[in-house]
Amino acid sequence: MVRWIPILGMTLMPVTVAAGVDQCLQQAVLSAPEEMTIAQLRQQCLAAEDGTGLSAIEAEAQPSAPNPIRNRFQQELSTASSPYVITPHKRNYILPYTYMEEPNEEPYRSGGFVDGDDSLNHEEAKFQLSLKIPLIEDVFLADDALFFGFTLKSFWQVYNSDISAPFRETNYQPELFWVAPLDWNPFEDDGSYLSVGLEHQSNGRNLPLSRSWNRVYVDFLWEEGRWAFSFKPWYRLPEDDKNGPDDTSGDDNPDIERYMGHFEFTSVYRRNNQEISLMFRNNLRQDNYGAVQIDWTFPLWQRIRGHVQYFNGYGESMIDYDERIERIGIGFLLTDLL
Repeated sequence: MVRWIPILGMTLMPVTVAAGVDQCLQQAVLSAPEEMTIAQLRQQCLAAEDGTGLSAIEAEAQPSAPNPIRNRFQQELSTASSPYVITPHKRNYILPYTYMEEPNEEPYRSGGFVDGDDSLNHEEAKFQLSLKIPLIEDVFLADDALFFGFTLKSFWQVYNSDISAPFRETNYQPELFWVAPLDWNPFEDDGSYLSVGLEHQSNGRNLPLSRSWNRVYVDFLWEEGRWAFSFKPWYRLPEDDKNGPDDTSGDDNPDIERYMGHFEFTSVYRRNNQEISLMFRNNLRQDNYGAVQIDWTFPLWQRIRGHVQYFNGYGESMIDYDERIERIGIGFLLTDLL
């Protein structure tokens, strides 16, 4: 029985391409045609490494090149049963330096986090850790699976000595999701996958800084050659209204859908061991709130990749869900989404 380890959660993004000949060989053995010899695979990996040719997988799939979602599945499959491996879910990265145009200080002043002449720095660090584990396989269909995922995203005022360099905001996102391969694809030849999930997102704070919401989502993923796509609509689970601003029960942010929208669309293009992804979110209303995020990843050293990220819009963090944030950051990628 083939074991299905999905790619996803909120989004789909770039494929991790092995850095170096050994990594290329490991990937190629999983995906290359059965008739190819080890010598042929190694020759193609050497050519790909020095820039003179294609990897074994790319050579097999020309002219459309490798299938990113399928490749990640095959790579994860080789370590799925190991007790020493935790599978990445979304991207895992560290951006030691980011610059945001206009820090949102209002909630921190009202909550007593920033006082007097103190202020938030434009510069801060940002990092994300995201993992998943399989819970049940072959739930409803052959090769489907139920997963638990957890993502943590933090914003650290590491350069702000005036307020003792605190963690400004940390968001927690546990989720339970089911994934299955599909027989249908809009591009006919390549694979597609469906995920249905329930997720909670919050910043784990007391009033007045508390922010949270729950939603159910459907994520449709498909691929075409060097491209991969994800369309993820969701429905927010309603909460009771608060009786007053100090009421600890009830909805902390009843207008969050106005800014976060009702869907997220992601596209990814990969070539020559570099990947570019575009995430787009919109509320489809006249006020036109939403967000755009662009990520560029590239090889640095062994498995470490460089990462440049640009964000413009609403919902980068829970505390800033109703404020437009523009940020650019640079750092290191530990694992890509694909």
